[in-house]
Amino acid sequence: MEKLNEGKTKQIFELPDQPGLVLVQSKDQITAGNAARKDQMEGKAAIANKTTSCVFKLLQESGIKTAFVKQHSDTAFVAAHCEMIPIEWVCRRVATGSFLKRNPGVKEGFRFSPLKMEMFFKDDANNDPQWSEEQLLEAKFSLAGLTIGQCEVDIMNRSTVAIFEILEKAWATQNCTLVDMKIEFGVNVKTQEIVLADVIDNDSWRLWPAGDRSQQKDKQVYRDLKEVTPEAMQMVKRNFEWVSERVKLLLEPQASSRVVVLMGSTSDMAHCEKIRKACTSYGISCVLRVTSAHKGPDETLRIKAEYEGDGVPTVFVAVAGRSNGLGPVMSGNTAYPVINCPPLTPDWGSQDVWSSLRMPSGLGCSTIISPEAAAQFAAQIFGLTNHLVWCKLRASMLNTWVALKLADKKLQACSL
Repeated sequence: MEKLNEGKTKQIFELPDQPGLVLVQSKDQITAGNAARKDQMEGKAAIANKTTSCVFKLLQESGIKTAFVKQHSDTAFVAAHCEMIPIEWVCRRVATGSFLKRNPGVKEGFRFSPLKMEMFFKDDANNDPQWSEEQLLEAKFSLAGLTIGQCEVDIMNRSTVAIFEILEKAWATQNCTLVDMKIEFGVNVKTQEIVLADVIDNDSWRLWPAGDRSQQKDKQVYRDLKEVTPEAMQMVKRNFEWVSERVKLLLEPQASSRVVVLMGSTSDMAHCEKIRKACTSYGISCVLRVTSAHKGPDETLRIKAEYEGDGVPTVFVAVAGRSNGLGPVMSGNTAYPVINCPPLTPDWGSQDVWSSLRMPSGLGCSTIISPEAAAQFAAQIFGLTNHLVWCKLRASMLNTWVALKLADKKLQACSL
């Protein structure tokens, strides 16, 4: 295999039998201060690779576009071949580290809301100087046939925020504060798409369990060592192992969730299937039932009780046209959320919807016409307690924004 590139902590190899893909091989080296300090840490390559693979899986399952393809071995993974944009994007939630040196007067622990974004040009000889957006635009980098202009900078900026928020939400499930992180983007040589590339491992972020700096588990522990002794390196390694074990838990749901769709008649099946398909895309299980609150109210309430009795958080979606008694009856008899999603017909649609909108007092069901939007609203409810659902919603928001940005860029190019 031909070596394409080598950095301080990894090597990139060509995969001759898989064009467009590369092998990213981690090394056992740990560095600080642009390799002013560097040491061998036995087992680091495997720990870093495990961490990166889990993080990229979480991001990809959420819907973030990345270069990661699959884990190849204990110490390597396969990725799409990218030409790297030589910028480190740094996203901060809490002020600490170099930010305090560059901004005297700001106290450690100052919380950024919204997140603080910074970028640094990758240039070891000059200690990776901080760059402004204007400097990045003026550099006019051209990679894999794509020139980095305002549209691309905006996409990377917006993507960095979304990636940070997804990982912050995931780490919060382990009572861990994601303080800050750095990431890099590349241009996929096959698709000319900007994707999250490089690695995200324990060198990439600051992690404070319980928000307590004294418990930090990241590379800062190594940077802070007064003297590198075998005992000190064992402590650093234990921290890295702690992170690589915990990061697997980020892929596991913290809470189950379920949507129960009640339809007045099987003639509404096509409408209900759209709800089920959209729920599945958020990783939410969806059950379809047939019941009429007008013709069999006792059975409707029995079905309701069936799903209230097992402790699984549930959102009911009532699909009933004409006179919608299903949603109101459910809403008046359960403490769970109820969404009306009436299937509208061209002849009576506008009249039918009023039976879902005009509720007696004391009922709190919402009405959403689109089946996909009803599933999205249920996902937003579950996202409050299920980080995996929230992450999918957050990535979807980003992808919609990026699609609009690219469509506008394309239109501008056509107009010129």
